[in-house]
Amino acid sequence: MRDDVQQLLSLQKIDQTIQSLNKELVKIPQQQEAAKERLANDTAAVAAAKKAYQENEVAIKNVELDIGTRKDTVTKLKNQQFETKKNEEYTRLGSEVTRYEEQIDEFETQELELMEVADQRKSDIATAEEALGKTQTLVDEEISGLEARATQFKEQLAEAESQRAQAADGLEEDLMDTYNRLYDKREGAAVAAVTRERSCKSCHVQVTPATYALAQSGAAISHCDNCGAILYPE
Repeated sequence: MRDDVQQLLSLQKIDQTIQSLNKELVKIPQQQEAAKERLANDTAAVAAAKKAYQENEVAIKNVELDIGTRKDTVTKLKNQQFETKKNEEYTRLGSEVTRYEEQIDEFETQELELMEVADQRKSDIATAEEALGKTQTLVDEEISGLEARATQFKEQLAEAESQRAQAADGLEEDLMDTYNRLYDKREGAAVAAVTRERSCKSCHVQVTPATYALAQSGAAISHCDNCGAILYPE
């Protein structure tokens, strides 16, 4: 294998490492956002549970007001009954008292039902808060771990970029330009082996005998007839 091709092959391995590290670094903020989203969902669940409890409390207060208003009305009606001297008026007031007392019974039943709901709402809040607490712990641990990974990847990336500069040292500018263009085009497979069956391992297409012979001899840089990858004999 030609020395410059061997050098390019080493450079390609470093570039592949750099590419992989950069992909991982791109993923980390996305993974952090996904973790925060899970936390946001649980936070929203707590808020929803508290809102449902508060709405139920308002409903209880409204029923209590309705009960109080009707009890006041019953008291007034009974006073009017006591004061009236007409049998017809007394009977009418008595009917009104009965009607309002029935409404009071209905509202008191509603109040009991709402109080039972209140107990369930309190339980829902406790369950949601417990879930939030667990998620908070997991998310904190996950984000901390991701931050540590990011730091590690950045250190590895800095080291790889330093190695790349050393690996590229001495290569001709035209050859580097060709390599960089092929690396981008071939998605990290700028330099590839050619098998004894004359198959390019970058595109898996068979090269011509002349191309294969040139790769074997190393007299000049040999390129795949199909994809253009820089070839070296397997």
